[in-house]
Amino acid sequence: MRLGGKHLDAGGYDLLGVVTGSEGLLGIVTEITVRILKKPDGARTVLIGFASSEDAGECVGKVIGAGIIPAGMEMMDRPAIRAAEEFVHAGYPLDVDALLIVEVDGPRAEVDHLIMRLEVIAHSCRAVTCRASRSEEERLLFWAGRKAAFPAVGRISPDYYCMDGTIPRARLPQVLKRMRELSETYGLAVANVFHAGDGNLHPLILYDANRPGELERTEKFGADILRLCVEVGGVLTGEHGVGVEKRDLMPVMFSEADLNQQQRIKCAFDDKGLLNPGKVFPTLHRCAELGRMHVHAGRVAFPDIPRF
Repeated sequence: MRLGGKHLDAGGYDLLGVVTGSEGLLGIVTEITVRILKKPDGARTVLIGFASSEDAGECVGKVIGAGIIPAGMEMMDRPAIRAAEEFVHAGYPLDVDALLIVEVDGPRAEVDHLIMRLEVIAHSCRAVTCRASRSEEERLLFWAGRKAAFPAVGRISPDYYCMDGTIPRARLPQVLKRMRELSETYGLAVANVFHAGDGNLHPLILYDANRPGELERTEKFGADILRLCVEVGGVLTGEHGVGVEKRDLMPVMFSEADLNQQQRIKCAFDDKGLLNPGKVFPTLHRCAELGRMHVHAGRVAFPDIPRF
């Protein structure tokens, strides 16, 4: 791959991530500005526990609203906290319903000042515990629990279904409350582990694929979560893409005109349909655009005929 006439694998700074993104496969680069930032003098991580997920969600909005830009801001609910603590022994409080993991960095004086501000905001949101790391080893241990949360949840459930949607941070309390209601409706537990700082949710729906109908119920639950994300002003994905899983939910977020334009752009760069065939675009829309099936007024002729 080449950028500006030079190979990206040449010596110097690695710009490949800038071109492809975190999980992308195709990038179109128009202009790149590289800014070299000085490594911060230090960092500390704060564990903030709450009696409810709604209080934790409120705290996220207030932290960002106060102009504090954390180096990292993650959230876990009670099932995820317990699973991670039993797996890693990171020192998480087990008597809370939600846990925020917030890291601030910079000069030592600034870090200490930001921690004091975080504590004030946390207590205004009814935090029941607030603990800052006292050493680099403890800071890393706090994060080790979060990083191991997914495999830790795998120890308490035969299977789990990882969702990915993004919402406005201010809607976190509302969305977490609604997800609990959906959990009761579907009779399936949920462990929440997500990037609170940017509103990128990763609910883990716990189920057992060996129980008849449970996988299908799980998929319907997941689709309702994604519809909820769009309903509150968010989007269907944050970092995992659309692929096949969210393909037929695209009309929830995009109009027919939007999908038509997206399809034209796709065909302009992939006229032979070689890049991720069968993904992203809803089935009927995709077939109609590519001339493989005639659809009139949103209805396909002879819908009872099996199609492969």
